[in-house]
Amino acid sequence: MLRLDLYIMRHVLLAILLVLLVILGLDLLMAFLDQLSNLNEHYTLGGALHYVLWTLPRRLYEFIPLSALVGAMIGLGMLASHSELTVMRASGFSTARIAWAVFQPVLILAALAMLLGQFIAPVTEQRAQSVRAIAMAGGGALFSRSGVWHKEGSTYIHINAVESGEKIHGVTRYEFSPQMVLQRSSYARQGEYREGAWHLSGVQETRLYAQNTETQELSAEVWPSGLTPELLSVVVVEPTDLSISGLWSYSAYLQQQGVNADVYLLAFWAKLLQPLSMLALVLVGISFIFGPLRSVSIGQRVITGVVLGLIFKFAQDLLGPASSVFGFPPFLAILLPIMLCVLGGGWLLRKAG
Repeated sequence: MLRLDLYIMRHVLLAILLVLLVILGLDLLMAFLDQLSNLNEHYTLGGALHYVLWTLPRRLYEFIPLSALVGAMIGLGMLASHSELTVMRASGFSTARIAWAVFQPVLILAALAMLLGQFIAPVTEQRAQSVRAIAMAGGGALFSRSGVWHKEGSTYIHINAVESGEKIHGVTRYEFSPQMVLQRSSYARQGEYREGAWHLSGVQETRLYAQNTETQELSAEVWPSGLTPELLSVVVVEPTDLSISGLWSYSAYLQQQGVNADVYLLAFWAKLLQPLSMLALVLVGISFIFGPLRSVSIGQRVITGVVLGLIFKFAQDLLGPASSVFGFPPFLAILLPIMLCVLGGGWLLRKAG
């Protein structure tokens, strides 16, 4: 029986890795071609390639779930097409045992994905974004069209680019009164985090009064802020590209600032429950192989797997905003499609015998 387990595991794992390689290769090629329109005298062809390679861990993390679903369906489907599954079941190898053999490589990939999403992808993605922003702006990030916005109390902050977490470029701050009247605006060329505060340089400040404005230039300014380098490393990338711990800590920080954190909480639960999502999708895929997709071509299995993955993703994307509108917890928006897949896959598998 152990030999049959390893035989199924090997077929499924090889199919998953092949699908992952194809999807990842196509995505990297499209990402590189997309960057060609942004090239200038500072952001060169080498810089674009550098950026795309830095985003590789994030792309790998994103495509592991879909690759697991499609690869499991292809690997198990090939065994079904050659009547090997029929022989296994006739010899006493139960459907549950076959499913467990399929789940084992998926669990390994899920664990690797969690490590990748927690420790590697957030770091490389921040590096990719900061390198591109600085390069596209000519090395100083003074006129970057990108950057990030952040709210701290009554101050709205825009940062053009972040370099290594503790150095920032192009810092614009707008300070408002409790009545939301603009009182002060300032721009700093760059800043560095030292001794618990940001030390800004090249500061241009404008103060607005009822009858006039005052403008002055400062060579340096100390800016105490709750936006530490750790939190800043969270702000500069998309919620889906952050680590689980970073999402949780930044959600708590936003709630303390009175800012809605639902987007980050949704991303947190999606990452935390990703292994369950993978297993639920693969369960549905297995049930399809034992049922309606037993004797179809590989192309049909690939299309079915992609459609299943898209439907699952769209369901979570639709339930996410709905959680904010109707007031139910964000984790339910992520958990509900998983539970539906488990119930549906289990029912189809039981029906198939």
